Amino acid sequence: MEEFDYIVVGAGSAGCVLANRLSADPNTRVLVLEAGGRDNWIWFHIPVGYLFAMGNPRADWMFQTEKEPGLNGRALNYPRGKVIGGCSAINGMISMRGQAADYDHWRQLGLTGWGWDDVLPVFKKLDGHFLGDSEFHGGSGEWRVEEMRVTWDVLDAVAKAATEMGVPATQNFNTGDNAGVGYFHVNQKRGLRVSTAKAFLKPVLGRPNLKLETGVLVEKVLFEGRRATGVRFRQNGQIVEARAKGEVILSAGAIGSPQILQLSGVGAGDWLSGHGIATVLDKPGVGRNLQDHLQQRAIFKVHDVKTLNATYHSLIGRALMGMEYALFQKGPLTMAPSQLGIFTTSSPDHERANIEFHVQPLSLDKFGEPLHRFPAITVSACNLRPTSRGTVQLRSADPAAKPRIAPNYLATPEDRRVAADAIRVTRRLMRQPALEPFRPEEYLPGPSVGDDDASLAKAAGDIGTTIFHPVGTAKMGLPSDPMAVVDERLRVIGLDGLRVVDASIMPTITSGNTNTPTIMIADKAARMVLEDGR
Repeated sequence: MEEFDYIVVGAGSAGCVLANRLSADPNTRVLVLEAGGRDNWIWFHIPVGYLFAMGNPRADWMFQTEKEPGLNGRALNYPRGKVIGGCSAINGMISMRGQAADYDHWRQLGLTGWGWDDVLPVFKKLDGHFLGDSEFHGGSGEWRVEEMRVTWDVLDAVAKAATEMGVPATQNFNTGDNAGVGYFHVNQKRGLRVSTAKAFLKPVLGRPNLKLETGVLVEKVLFEGRRATGVRFRQNGQIVEARAKGEVILSAGAIGSPQILQLSGVGAGDWLSGHGIATVLDKPGVGRNLQDHLQQRAIFKVHDVKTLNATYHSLIGRALMGMEYALFQKGPLTMAPSQLGIFTTSSPDHERANIEFHVQPLSLDKFGEPLHRFPAITVSACNLRPTSRGTVQLRSADPAAKPRIAPNYLATPEDRRVAADAIRVTRRLMRQPALEPFRPEEYLPGPSVGDDDASLAKAAGDIGTTIFHPVGTAKMGLPSDPMAVVDERLRVIGLDGLRVVDASIMPTITSGNTNTPTIMIADKAARMVLEDGR
């Protein structure tokens, strides 16, 4: 049984940052436990590799949701990264902070230190932004942000259509107000993906006080009374225990962290007793409050314009893409899943942007399957602030069993209304003059779907799919909130020596892609851990 100052469970988007920051003091011993493996596969590094990583057991935990009533009985694949770097090694690489009002709302909930003015300096410190130092960005941080290295005429036309519809053009979604249309900035460096493993973990693995173990299945957190003292895990068929003099920090993500808490006896007592798990602390919020961005993946066939579909199915086209990438590190192989973003309102009822479009010069039935053989674009709209709440629960007391994930999509009238309105906005966008030369034809949800609320809500259930942003399952809150799991310093309320640091602590989801906010949370938390350990 080895002893460390800090044990970090998970080397994903948050865990890699924690490993870097906590081990900066050579007198502090840090153990990082990662259930996945090393990022020694080419498709973890070439940006378009997400097409091959999602749905591949080498890179993805291959989770599925329960059959969702709001999706008309469908279950969804639920990709999560199975590698150091976690989801940042297989995600869309989109650099997005959300809106200032998201964080100000956290502060208004009583969570001191989490307002926009508090978190902006952390974002700036992390930034290695191509724009350099400015009011909103930093230029020397580890988290590299660059412009995209590919262009598409059809996306330029969609951007113009958005402005014709009244959406302002923007060059930067990360100033606190992301309303507008523009091209996403991405976490890449000269045409290669930048994951948190590459940015934060691998550069410091030579530190003698930092130890990384991969292929580790954490069985439970160990307690003495109400104090976390270590973890028990399986590796190479052996049971191992490690002790933490300071703290155990769960950074296994919005699915993994609540699962480990429940396996450890921290969660709703009735949920735990059903699996024969003794309750260490009855904490009903563990695994509840699951929020995710559900997108309606509308697809439109287009004419007389190039999309990736045709190039993908052409041997010559593939060869040219490979040559362009090999020679110049540009072109379709550098593509994030979405290039063009549009943030706007679904109806006049909303004061700030409440839907986000991801526009892609391609179409497919779902990630992991081939692109369609006809030229088309995908225009996906997601509700940025859903009111539906789901759950993550143990399926059994076996740590290797996949948890039961029930996002509960479209469970509220508000979410169904926003979904219907978002499809209306999509259709209006595609009717703008800028797109007339390409004669868009609606493929999904399809011209047979009417424009009334009931038809559009059902269509949203038919074509809706996750945009891979689960958060909230160990939410931050005041001790007076019975559903709160951690306090504003991310300490598990009612226990000592245990924190949760990842996307699960978000009380409400941010209005945009969630990876960069998770990295901010980890950097901020590392300072809290070190301050509290003095």
